[in-house]
Amino acid sequence: MTIESSLVIFDCDGVLIDSEVLSMQSWQHLLETYEVSISAEYFISNFLGKSMQHVEQQVQHDFGLTVTAQIKDEFHILLKEAFAKHLMPTPGITNLLSRLKVPYCLATSSSPERTEYALSCTGLSQFFTDNIFTRSLVKNGKPAPDLFLYASEKMGVTPKQCIVIEDSPAGIDAGIAANMQVIHYTGGSHLKDMPTKHTTTFSHWDSFIQAYPMLVSD
Repeated sequence: MTIESSLVIFDCDGVLIDSEVLSMQSWQHLLETYEVSISAEYFISNFLGKSMQHVEQQVQHDFGLTVTAQIKDEFHILLKEAFAKHLMPTPGITNLLSRLKVPYCLATSSSPERTEYALSCTGLSQFFTDNIFTRSLVKNGKPAPDLFLYASEKMGVTPKQCIVIEDSPAGIDAGIAANMQVIHYTGGSHLKDMPTKHTTTFSHWDSFIQAYPMLVSD
């Protein structure tokens, strides 16, 4: 891998921003009002890194609850309030983004609106303008490789020259399916002390800088 021909693809939720614990808490609180209880393990296995469409199907299948437009609106209101009060960038990510010498982009299962709001809440909007790719742009969401392949094509880099950084099993599987190098980021609050089967794992961005010094400026 050379500096001139590499691309770093960041997932957003749980990687750039420490949002997944807020999302989990919002879902738990909301679903409890409909007499549905989900654990952290259930959230990580079935919601993490997945699109809203997938979440709707999972809840319907497992609990017989139809996620109506009203429920989705209630969730987004709860989450927006949580983001405004508590959302933070993951520790060290601003330093990394400001020092990267290679192209980078964001590829997320979230909606464009949620992504833009999250970036604005955390001060990361300055790093992402025309390099944001969301689930709405492709036919199949993660764990399918479509979004990562779409991002690499638009950024003009071949899949083998891409590094995908993900927190979710669905995202990791998508990166592997895209034939890209995959890093499991475990620094989000939702993954604290959670075991990982992935071989390349970082819990802090300083570790990424140490492992890939050729990609960052001094």
